[in-house]
Order: sequence, then structure tokens, then C-alpha cells
Amino acid sequence: MLVTTPLAFAALGGLVWGVLGSSMPGMSASITMALLLPFTYTLEPTLAIVMLASCYIGAEYGGSVPAILIRTPGTNAAAATVLDGYEMNRQGRAGEALGISLWSGVIGGLWGLLMLVLMTEPLSRLALQFRPTSYFGLGILGLSIIASLTGKSLLKGLAAATLGLMVSTIGTDPMSGVSRFTFGSPDLLEGIAPIFVMVGLFAVTELMTRSGVKPITISAGSSIRVRLPRLPMMRKIARAQAVGCGIGSVEGLMPGAGGTLASFIAYNEARRWSKEPEKFGKGSEEGVAAPEAANNTVASTALIPLLSFGIPGSNSAAVLLGGLLIHGLVPGPRLFEENPEVVVGLYTGSFVADIAQILVGTLILPASLWLVNRPKPYLSGFILALIMSGVYTVHQSLFDLGIVMTAGLLGYFMRYFGFPVLPAVLGVVLGNLVESNYRRSLALSGGEFSIFLEDPISIVFLVLAVVVVSASLLNEWRVSAKARKERTA
Repeated sequence: MLVTTPLAFAALGGLVWGVLGSSMPGMSASITMALLLPFTYTLEPTLAIVMLASCYIGAEYGGSVPAILIRTPGTNAAAATVLDGYEMNRQGRAGEALGISLWSGVIGGLWGLLMLVLMTEPLSRLALQFRPTSYFGLGILGLSIIASLTGKSLLKGLAAATLGLMVSTIGTDPMSGVSRFTFGSPDLLEGIAPIFVMVGLFAVTELMTRSGVKPITISAGSSIRVRLPRLPMMRKIARAQAVGCGIGSVEGLMPGAGGTLASFIAYNEARRWSKEPEKFGKGSEEGVAAPEAANNTVASTALIPLLSFGIPGSNSAAVLLGGLLIHGLVPGPRLFEENPEVVVGLYTGSFVADIAQILVGTLILPASLWLVNRPKPYLSGFILALIMSGVYTVHQSLFDLGIVMTAGLLGYFMRYFGFPVLPAVLGVVLGNLVESNYRRSLALSGGEFSIFLEDPISIVFLVLAVVVVSASLLNEWRVSAKARKERTA
């Protein structure tokens, strides 16, 4: 597929919005993508997916801007960049730190894209062997992994996932066609679209949560310019970038791990293999390069389990899954067979975004700093207006706005009481997959649950789910036992 003008504009548009959105502290990659999601509803499927994927790529770099300049990471994955990036800023080397972050992001993005192209289709062929029982087991495994890794309490994670599954049952029964939990409202006959749940739980909840947080501004921002590393510096940070790419390749394949974990592991390993480990934490260039290469690699490799099996491994991948579903695209082997132009377009658009990131990241910095320094009430009001207008364009329905605001309020209370949001989102997204394949399996077996034990793939997934939950419970028990022992000592 050639790089057409619409494809290039979609990639550049998503990239610019990703950098700008995540440059604002608190606006993570998933929130930035969730804000963009409603506006992709009317686009062609290929352009919509390219724009969302490019937004993901841009957001991973954009998060490093406030991390380096004001010691506040724009995304969770940029938290490790704070350690040395801000120290370089204090030494008057902010432009150099931003340049190393940008260059490392490009290297990580290109490496991650290579892994995505090489691994996704072969893995998707495995899904050709899947039966309804296999898909049910896969859905249960995905939910159990996410519930186990996204909070301190497994029970709260599982409760959040169950809540999402309950929301997914609203609407018309997929097997019998009978309406369920609609309370006589015709607006609920089609169920609650995951897009509205994502926007509410990610974006609206974040606005409500940060409404009481004191804003931080950047002084003398006009004097800051991105300085890309020269050849000697490129050689110096190459080892750290290789470590980051390697860690990001592995972590991206693990559901629930994401860029944050990859960044911190890459930072630690880069220090271990560095010729100057004593400089880490004091303004090390390698300390900026490793985590940035890692989280930008994850931006592509996290899409491998999504495109191969339909299981998102992070918040951002879950938003991209929502983009696929609202355009009627089903991840897995069917996507490669029925919609190959979407896959090729995704690869091409991601490549364009990775290369264009050098130019965009350099030119857009003044605009990013201007946005960060806007008065917080005005900025929050603008974002809320953007959310509402985007949601309204989907169906031109005020009812949809009510769903988004309700989801946002629910997410606020979930955060207040320590319940993770991602399992709930995945419960809504994967609910139809889990329920329809569960009931289809029982219909094939005449109601016999033994059918799930007759499929080797289903057995593997269900056993792994039990192992994940058991390991998480054991870890919680060890932590609580250690805490009790320290209190009594």
C-alpha cells in the first residue's frame, strides 16, 4: 500500500494530537486517544485506525516533555524519564534531554514496528485453530491477567472486571434477541458502546480527579529548543537504546505490563550495563534514552496480542480495540483475511508517524509549552467541551452524553475507593466475546460444561487464568503477612 495523502494526513494528525495531549500533565496516552476516538467514527476504517495508532506513538514522546521540564511525567510511562531528564534540565541541558528523548523514541518506535510486522500475522494464524471454547478461555485469561496486574488488590480488580461484564449484558441478547436491562429505553437496545465507557472512565474521570490538583507552570519556556544528539552522542546512548528496545519488545507482549514497567526495567538494566553507572540519577544521557526507547517500543509491540488475538495489553491498546470494533473490524485472523488493507495501512501509517516524529517533535514544542501554561480551569473546560462535542457527533444523541458523564462519575468513585479502571473497561470490551462464545459452546454441547475440557487450547487458557489468579492471591498474602510481621516487630 502506497502512502496516500489521506493516510499521511491521518498519521500526522494523530501524531500531532498525541504529542500535544500527552504534553499536559495527567493526560496519559490512553486519555489522549480516548478524546480522539469519537472523532474517528465518521472516518474510513483504515484512516481511523492509523490516526489512533499514530496518536499512541506521539503520546509516548509527548509525555517526556513535562517529565523533563517540570518533573511531572505527562504519561505514566515517562515516570522513569524524570530521574535523569529533570536533572539534565537543572544543569541547563533541557534541549539536549528533549532531543535524546525524541531520537530514542524514534529508534524504539521503528524497532517496535518491525516486531509488529514480523510477529503479528504468524501469531494470528494460531487463532485459526480457535473454537468458541478457545475464545471463551482467551477472554477469561485476558481479564484475569489485567485484573491481577492493575491494582494492589486482586479482589478489587476482579470486581471491576465483573462490573464491566455486567454493563456489557445491557441491550439485546446476542443469542435470543430478547432485550435485557433496558428498562424500556430504546436507547439501550443496542447496548452501551465501549467507546462511551472508555471516554468516561479515562477522560472525564481524569478531569474530575485532577480538579483539585495545583497546576505547575514552566518558566522561560520560549528559550527551550530541542537539540537532537550528534553522532558521538548517538554512539554513546546506542547501548541504552538497545536495552530499551529489547525490554520493550518483551514487555509489550505481556498483557498488563505496558510501557511503565518496561521503562523502569529498561532504566535499571541500562544502568547495570552502562560504562558510567554512577551518572544515573545525576543527569545521565543513557538514563533518558533507555526508558524512552522502551516505552516507544511498547507502543507498537503492545498491538501484537491485540491484532493477533483481540486481547489488549494496556489502556491505550484497549482504546484502539474500541476503534476497531466501532468500525466493525474483528482482530485476529479474520482481520488479515477480510481487511488486509487496514493492517497494511496501520503498518504504513505507523512508519510515517515514526519518521515524522523527528520533525513534529521539534516544531511542536513551543505549542506544547503554551498549552501546559494555560490556566487550568480554561484548559479543563476546553477538554470537557472537546469530549462532549466528540461524543455527540457519533449518534447526535444527548443520551450518549449522559452515559459518558455517568461513566466518568463511576470512574471517580472507583478511583476514590481504590478500584482499578482498566479491568472494567476490558469487561465492557470483551464482554460480548466471553458471553457469546460461552453460550455458543453450551449450545453445541447441549448444555454440557465438559466441552470446555475437550478443547486443549481452552484448557491451557483456563489453567493459566487459574495460575495467574492464584499467584496474585499468594503474592497479596505474602505482602500482608510481611506487613503484619513488621508492625508487630
